[in-house]
Amino acid sequence: MALGTAMDWRGGLDAGDLSSESLARAAFDRIRAHDGVLRAILATDEARSLDLARRADVRLRAGERTPVLGLPVILKDNLHWSGLPLTCGSRVLEGYVAPYDATVVRRLLEAGAVPIAKANLDEFAMGSSGEYSAFGPARNPWDTSRVPGGSSSGSVVAVAAGYAPLALGSDTGGSVRLPASFCNVTALRPTYGVLSRHGLTAMASSLDQVGPIAATAADLALALGAMAGTDPLDSTSVDLPDRERLADLQALDLKGLRIGLPRECFADGLEPGVRDLLDNALRTLEGQGAELVEVSLPHTRYAIDTYYLLCTSEVSSNLSRFDGVRYGLRTPSAEGGLPAMIARTRDQGLGDEVKRRILLGTFCLSKGYYDAFYIKALKARALIAEDFRAAFAQADILASPVSPGTAFPFGAKTDDPLSMYLADVFTVPTALAGLPCLSMPAGFTGGLPAGIQLIGPALSDVRLLEAAHTFQSLTRHHLETPTLSA
Repeated sequence: MALGTAMDWRGGLDAGDLSSESLARAAFDRIRAHDGVLRAILATDEARSLDLARRADVRLRAGERTPVLGLPVILKDNLHWSGLPLTCGSRVLEGYVAPYDATVVRRLLEAGAVPIAKANLDEFAMGSSGEYSAFGPARNPWDTSRVPGGSSSGSVVAVAAGYAPLALGSDTGGSVRLPASFCNVTALRPTYGVLSRHGLTAMASSLDQVGPIAATAADLALALGAMAGTDPLDSTSVDLPDRERLADLQALDLKGLRIGLPRECFADGLEPGVRDLLDNALRTLEGQGAELVEVSLPHTRYAIDTYYLLCTSEVSSNLSRFDGVRYGLRTPSAEGGLPAMIARTRDQGLGDEVKRRILLGTFCLSKGYYDAFYIKALKARALIAEDFRAAFAQADILASPVSPGTAFPFGAKTDDPLSMYLADVFTVPTALAGLPCLSMPAGFTGGLPAGIQLIGPALSDVRLLEAAHTFQSLTRHHLETPTLSA
């Protein structure tokens, strides 16, 4: 079956030219053909997914028409899907089976979407490259010797490889946007609270957001419209204004739209090829009447430090529950009783990057250092958010790189954690400010894709998608797909 966007398949399903069952079967065929190399998938339940597809076909034959009805979707394996294993890419959750559905998963199921697989990820969503899964890394379908980006590596690879037209990832500091840039797909980090976090395994609760992944902005709109809304199980959830426009996303008139270019994001450090792609993309937008204006985000130079102080502090708290006592792996200890059992379980069940972040976070929260590090980071976060508020007084949306470069070879940064963390230098500021932002393809340099990031004020998610949809109506980068060997 030919690959297509979610909108293509939506049209075929509604016209009766396609069936949900045929799409699901094609997805499993494609997984079997290619995932031995790409390693994007951790778990499937084919019989269950095909049953869901047949139920969707019954609804379609009855005349029901909803945005995601019958469409296959991939779920990052830190989202609960009742009855399937949930590993978070870690050995410490060995044997754990999800007892309930995450709110976003439940809403997709109610809307008739068909989950077909759980996707690989950096362990507990900690990583920028996809190399930190306990089950081996997913591989970039454009060049399998290079990383796909992380932490939502499997979800992005699954969309890029055509397993499904939609996937869910999670974004804490760039975890859907960075791999989207590396793999030539489109991904959205919504305004904090627009998508419920209930059933998303917490890494850093004040930063985590579920993020949809697809080929196009119009596809993202289908998924976002099905999932958005307040949730009594998540007290941080909020309503999304103009949500009704997502079902039929329209292009945005760019005449007079002020696009802010943060000078800090276009300084030295960008690969020349990436800078050329960004310049071309901005000229395309300018050619439609958009006005490019320079803005400044002066405190974003502290964003990486601020992010990792706050993120690791929350990690050290949230991951204390994985101790061998309640669920998952338990490593018995002959001596030392309960403390020894917990220590052995965590030592054997958690990977090096997770341990590194737990240790850093515990240090930041410890007596004598809490004020010097954690409290100071909270103050810096407020200054970063204020920078964005000032920038949006001068511009309607902002544009920036997603990453300084393209996908790098496996092993290039694993011995240098700081270099790895700097891959997120352009994505973490928006996460700290809780703003909606998306990565969309900007073209290719040296045979590898790179993206451009659009950023909007809080709760401007719909307008941001409309702006991206306008850009994608003028370009074809997002329709390029990798050639996969069988």
